[in-house]
Amino acid sequence: MRVNRRQPLAGFKTVVRMSLRDYLHERLLSACAILGLAAVLAPLLVLFGVKSGIISTMADRLIENPKNREIAPVGSGRFDDAWFKAVSDLSAVAFVIPQTRSIAASMVLVNRERADPRSVGVDLIPTGKGDPLLGKWAVVPDSNLAIVLSASAARKLGVSHGSAVTGRIGRSIAGRKEQVTVQLTVGAVLPLAAYQLDAAFVRLDLLTATEDYRDGFGSPSFGWPGKLRPAGVRNYPGFRLYARSIYDVPDLRDQFADQGMEVYTKAEEIEVVKSLDRAFSLIFRLIAVVAVLGYFASMTSSVLANVNRKSRHLGVIRLIGFSTGSIIWFPIFQALMTAVLGNLTALVLYQVVEKSINRLFGTYLAIGEYVCRLTVPHMIFSLLLTVAIAILASAYAAYRTASIEPSEVIRDV
Repeated sequence: MRVNRRQPLAGFKTVVRMSLRDYLHERLLSACAILGLAAVLAPLLVLFGVKSGIISTMADRLIENPKNREIAPVGSGRFDDAWFKAVSDLSAVAFVIPQTRSIAASMVLVNRERADPRSVGVDLIPTGKGDPLLGKWAVVPDSNLAIVLSASAARKLGVSHGSAVTGRIGRSIAGRKEQVTVQLTVGAVLPLAAYQLDAAFVRLDLLTATEDYRDGFGSPSFGWPGKLRPAGVRNYPGFRLYARSIYDVPDLRDQFADQGMEVYTKAEEIEVVKSLDRAFSLIFRLIAVVAVLGYFASMTSSVLANVNRKSRHLGVIRLIGFSTGSIIWFPIFQALMTAVLGNLTALVLYQVVEKSINRLFGTYLAIGEYVCRLTVPHMIFSLLLTVAIAILASAYAAYRTASIEPSEVIRDV
């Protein structure tokens, strides 16, 4: 005996077509169901968009600004090359470099190329390959005679990229004042947002030579006179250190605290963003759960009422030979139509609100920042979740549809 396997598929297609025509025929009720879903979903999308936009913007500002990953020692210590080697090997550390005594880490820069020579005293800050601050805003000096100036220092000197300046370093030996000079080239100028004080970022060799000269030692590499520095391990009182990410800052702070070292970090600001993220997430979950449960109950009652209202018509469909497996798709397909169209309507409403919010707060945002934003994966997840809820909400109605007996239709005729 040959079984016709096309009959169930044909029955399914016919039921889907019939449910679609019925859905379009009752366009007013269908539109109410679609708008009801959009009215529930659109505020949720806006709320999640605001949560995602604000938290992402704040996190990006923290992540993209290297100063938020900086860890600075409080006071002075004694750090040798072995300590720096051990710290640089930590996976959470992106950059670390020794820092000399602050009283010795200074220099007077003079711009003699102007008709009215200008001078300014600057702090010398060590830098090197991989410095996140200079990697974001400028370039690392490529030689010991190249420097990167802060915006305020460059403005006071009247110099720019490529300008030549003279560095003056003074010391007092046995009551006798001495001074040396070094010819330097401005490799780059940092923007004001990067560093606000008068400073020059230099290679470590120039910084240590400056400290040695003030301590009475000479520097053969720069041609500065003085006695020979004794051989041995050199200890540094401080360091410049940047974590690999803002989320590594608290761990590094705790590691240094375990070593008895007090450091200054932006961990508090980072924790504020993380706390906001947790608070927003909790609020969104609570509102979403209430809204989803309410919509689930509403859709379930609506689909069930629709099935009860059309029980005679569905019984006739059963009576003319449609299988149970085909007829259960009648309420499910209509619920899916409501879910898809309601979700698309909610997304359109969300897009209008998103553009309005971002335009309203545009003056407070940088390029690429948003107050309200949803990504494509977020929208796809919203659609899939809505479809899943619609299927669950129509499951009992589908069961009621399958339980309709054709004999009930005959008795009612």
